[in-house]
Amino acid sequence: MLLIFFSKDIKIFPRQSLIVKEKDKFLKILISNDDGIDSLGIFHLYNALKEIGEVTVVAPLSEQSAVGHAITMMHPLRVIKFYKDGDFFGYAVDGTPADCVKMGVRNILGFLPDIVVSGINHGSNTATSVIYSGTVSAAREAAIMDIPAIAISVTSHSVSNFATACETAKKLVLLIGEKGLKKGTLLNVNVPDLPATEIKGMYLTKQGKSKWDDVYEKRIDPYGKEYFWLTGDFIETDDDLSLDQFAVKQNYVSVTPIHFDLTDHETYNEMSGWKIDSLL
Repeated sequence: MLLIFFSKDIKIFPRQSLIVKEKDKFLKILISNDDGIDSLGIFHLYNALKEIGEVTVVAPLSEQSAVGHAITMMHPLRVIKFYKDGDFFGYAVDGTPADCVKMGVRNILGFLPDIVVSGINHGSNTATSVIYSGTVSAAREAAIMDIPAIAISVTSHSVSNFATACETAKKLVLLIGEKGLKKGTLLNVNVPDLPATEIKGMYLTKQGKSKWDDVYEKRIDPYGKEYFWLTGDFIETDDDLSLDQFAVKQNYVSVTPIHFDLTDHETYNEMSGWKIDSLL
């Protein structure tokens, strides 16, 4: 059984009690990430989006990079109010990014936000990296809940130009607020770590096929016992501007619509003649 511990003034809203807020001047925005609630990326994102909406932060208490779409089932979750420089900033959850979005919508907000934005991630999430990404998974969790969502990442682990990603996020949030987004779909956005003046533009892309060639490297701890640490190289195979990894390497912001339907529809159609139904 999953137990959830809250700050004493947090209410619990059953699914059936969630309401859809009427549109008003300010968008209702829920933001999360996988780098943790104390990361620079989410702090810059919060400051940018509060200019165009009413922002609530629900993010992991500690870093949750590369946890994918994991959810917590085997230990209690705790929610605490998080303060930054003495001011209330948001709610920290000792769980995964997907946990945070579930918690934010079902237990903290009590209504469906207009949009969920996950980020700003330190490091790109292109090509097959979207499978591992906690940043993308937070947005995907929102998409599963039929809430429009954006995952936004910068192509550096030591970001120098948050302003470019912040401006990108604001423009895309406003665009989705105007045009909407198909249910079950999210936008995966990757921004080169460059000043806006060096960005060539924004490009609508597809998910690339570049992938990691990695291995668990054996090492020895100070007590003489072996342990293993993940290491490897990112093998870039994409060479077309229509693919996310190649686009960001060419100094474009890539915007890739993705969804959680993992069905291989081409193979499904090919296998329709295999007479699978006759095997049993």
